[in-house]
Amino acid sequence: MRVKKMLAAGMAVTMAASVALSGCSSSSGSKTTGEATNAESGSAAGKTASGEVKKPEKITIMVNGTVTTKQNNRDAFEKRWEELTGIDLEIIQPDHDAYFDVLGQTFASGPENWPDAILLAGSFYPGYAEEGALWDMTEAWNNSELKKSGRVTDESVIDNMKLDGKLYGFPVTRGNGCITYVKKAWLDRCGLKAPETYDEYLNMLKAFTEGDPDGNGVNGDTYGVSAAGFVGPEEPWTNYLPEFYQDANPSFVKGEDGKWQDGFTQDNFKAALKRLRDAYAAGYIDKETLTNGTKDCRNKFYEDKFGVFTYWAGTWATNLKKNLEANGRDGELVPLKPIKEVGKYIERTAPVWAITSSCENPEGVYKYFIESMLDGGDTQLLWSYGVEDVHWSKKAETILDNTYEEGVFHMRESLEHPGTQYTKQHIDPMLSIANWENDPGRETVKAEAKESQTVFNENAKQAIIIPSTDVMATYNGDLTTLKNSIVADVVVQGVSIEDAYARFEKEGGADWSKQIVDSLNELEAKK
Repeated sequence: MRVKKMLAAGMAVTMAASVALSGCSSSSGSKTTGEATNAESGSAAGKTASGEVKKPEKITIMVNGTVTTKQNNRDAFEKRWEELTGIDLEIIQPDHDAYFDVLGQTFASGPENWPDAILLAGSFYPGYAEEGALWDMTEAWNNSELKKSGRVTDESVIDNMKLDGKLYGFPVTRGNGCITYVKKAWLDRCGLKAPETYDEYLNMLKAFTEGDPDGNGVNGDTYGVSAAGFVGPEEPWTNYLPEFYQDANPSFVKGEDGKWQDGFTQDNFKAALKRLRDAYAAGYIDKETLTNGTKDCRNKFYEDKFGVFTYWAGTWATNLKKNLEANGRDGELVPLKPIKEVGKYIERTAPVWAITSSCENPEGVYKYFIESMLDGGDTQLLWSYGVEDVHWSKKAETILDNTYEEGVFHMRESLEHPGTQYTKQHIDPMLSIANWENDPGRETVKAEAKESQTVFNENAKQAIIIPSTDVMATYNGDLTTLKNSIVADVVVQGVSIEDAYARFEKEGGADWSKQIVDSLNELEAKK
């Protein structure tokens, strides 16, 4: 069964820590014979004689940690959802870090074990769709009450998830992305303004590295920027260091002629490697960047070890500010518009809710589970903020250092992370694709979060979905590992660009790359 082959390959890549580029595969989205049969039987089972969508008695879902976890009282969440819908909900929730491994194992075990609905990162979604594992929900969306309501604020987010014009997964939120934050106090101490070009950006890093931006009276005990790796763990791969990558990308991209090419082999990527190598050698980039995790970077940022941090737009602006202040630092951050050479930040493809092709009543799951998340009422409230008096409340009370009057909406203290307040549950209201006029938490969003999200949304472009092919599933895991190793050699070890690409040729990378590019262009030609 080809599904097993594809998913096994995906799991191997995940375990090799090069999850993204392999999972980023997907193709035309054409159905297999098995999918068509399942979808047709599901359609018949999902409608009454009068054509009405049947309400499911039970829905089984598999989700990661972005949905309310056991530690955060998932039982209360599940109970409230069942009260609102009258449907039994079974939640399968592996550990967040192991989610795609477990999901792959589940699908490889056969359709009889598949849940009704699953949550997929944009980089994994196309591969599952192309293998016939997902139900085509195009018609369900086109005929939905949500679409007719006019409340969807940006249908391009949905359109971006279509594969050959068909929709196999529904994004309830935008994909969001990373924006560059700069400590304003550091800019002020160095007499600088927010950079608008790469030269200005590099000059800022130099000042933050060689001067005394933290004001402790010592020059040169800080550095400019840090990141969780030189290549990100998921698309768009370059989002933690956009000013260095600019228009370059290590993955597969479409050229101006509309044909696929490997971004890693292009001259603009070689130029990006040189920028990274030079800045690293100058000490502007954290020397531990290769092995950093995002938590490592955040802690160093809070400790005032560096001043420029490209991280998630929106709610994280508030989180960064609060944690800086909790560490006795100035919390004011400047969310940068993209410098001239970057042009636009890249918004990752949105995570999607998908219905498996083995689901007996896919129309019912779409209407009563997925569509209801954006009902503009109690169900959207649940998915956005959680359960009243568990995750949020309107009672008069003091939460941590904040006192609230009776009737004022506020988030409660996190059960999983005591000492902090919740900001949201599964759906970030600032990223929701549907307008919600009665959002009770609208006023709880801090000014800095609104500002960073607005700057990002106005200066971002959506990442494109890369199709899937057999050749990609076969070679892209090893290719990605080799690419990441070469990036590390150039940046950290100072290996020359010429020697790096000679290694790429010698160890098979050039051949794997060409085979994948050829397969992508063959697929494109068939459209």
